[in-house]
Amino acid sequence: MPNEKEVYASHAIEYEALVSHEDYQRNILKTIQEIISLDGLDVLDLGAGTGRLACLLAPYVRTVLALDLSPHMLTIARDKLRRITRDNWLAAASDHRFLPLTARRADLVVSGWSVSYLAAWNPLRWREEADAWLSEARRVLRRDGHIILFESLGTGNESPQRLAHLENFYDWLDEVGFKNKWIRTDYKFESPAFAGDIAGFFFGDEMKQKILDGQLTILPECTGVWWMKI
Repeated sequence: MPNEKEVYASHAIEYEALVSHEDYQRNILKTIQEIISLDGLDVLDLGAGTGRLACLLAPYVRTVLALDLSPHMLTIARDKLRRITRDNWLAAASDHRFLPLTARRADLVVSGWSVSYLAAWNPLRWREEADAWLSEARRVLRRDGHIILFESLGTGNESPQRLAHLENFYDWLDEVGFKNKWIRTDYKFESPAFAGDIAGFFFGDEMKQKILDGQLTILPECTGVWWMKI
């Protein structure tokens, strides 16, 4: 089972095989549209990975700029975005704490399963890192712009569970003024064998055995949504 840094450095194919099966109920796009109307927006996807959010949003917005620190992950993001009929996107490598963008560049900043790593990977400086991220997001947003974050609240659970190593991060989101809710973003796989192999690769042998024992093709996933208007 690789750690997160190893995944982003060299396991983009496996990562895409996992996340392409997530949210079969299509709750992510529905939730974004409940927070803000997408028509005519310029969007930044920070920590875009293999382009999950960028690909969801590109058909509905004016432009989308997908940024990620990993060129390896962006290779798949570009391939996916090229299949979208609209030519309104750009994908580039960038650290989302130091954006190479002018101020007031966007109407919406989205980030999925990414900002929390600032806390997880920087235990001594996590607050400074998170504050730097938020400062940059605010700088590039236009007046009345929005930030929407998605973060995990537990894989394999029917109800949300705050992850122990992110407790401080969750509290920080409350302190700086994010509103929040949670949604289900369950995975749906073609077979228990495939589900066990790909979920086991990321979540470990215990998760794989749970799937195989139960012959599961649907794996529950709880996702937190945090948003604020600037």
